[in-house]
Amino acid sequence: MKGTIFSIEEFAINDGPGIRTTVFMKGCPLRCEWCHNPEGLSPNPQLMKKRDETVMSGKEIDSSELAKQLLRNEKIFKLNKGGVTFTGGEPLMQADFLLEVLCEIRPHIHCAIETSGYASEEVFGKVLDNLDFVLFDCKQTDDKLHKRYTRVSNRPILRNLSILKESGKDFVLRIPLIPGANDTKENFLGILNLARDAQHLQRVELLRYNKMAGAKYSMVGMEYKPSFNTDAEPRLHTDILEEAGVKVLVL
Repeated sequence: MKGTIFSIEEFAINDGPGIRTTVFMKGCPLRCEWCHNPEGLSPNPQLMKKRDETVMSGKEIDSSELAKQLLRNEKIFKLNKGGVTFTGGEPLMQADFLLEVLCEIRPHIHCAIETSGYASEEVFGKVLDNLDFVLFDCKQTDDKLHKRYTRVSNRPILRNLSILKESGKDFVLRIPLIPGANDTKENFLGILNLARDAQHLQRVELLRYNKMAGAKYSMVGMEYKPSFNTDAEPRLHTDILEEAGVKVLVL
């Protein structure tokens, strides 16, 4: 089966345990106002017009070819307890392709995904069964605000988070912390409610808003028009989580 990816980055240190290779898969059902990888939104290869050149962002690749490429670093992964992380875009949009790759590499390599969790329960469950670790994004716990900033409901996301919590798989909750959008006490209390009963939650990671988020939009013919103040600093209500015994890491 063929899939579409737009980057492979080696020696990543913030995408799961150990040193990892991160595979960026194209296509995402969300339209987060703060997305800093607009070339990952479309499921198809597309032209990117950089300052001095025009390049193709995204390429089709066979699952067996990608698996073979990833397996070349098997010894390195084992030496540092690392592995491969699939991100995007949203990797669950290419679930069948992803499953083919996972089935080839997982007996040998530690496998993780970074996901918005936006997928059917059936798709999420099938992929989860073939993973060792999950980085699960939690952008906004209030459904109305989630729709405002991402254009989709968070209900499928929260259902899949419940499945993850019951699965016994180790995971991290990741919150991209956006000034005025989700850096409120109310949202942190919502996150605490999701985290407090999660036995296999390793930590909550807070990712500060990337002020260079809009840099690549014009390259793919898009306009960056967030409704929040991009110059503001997000508020870190880490005390709400830490006082309840939840481990927090600010990246």
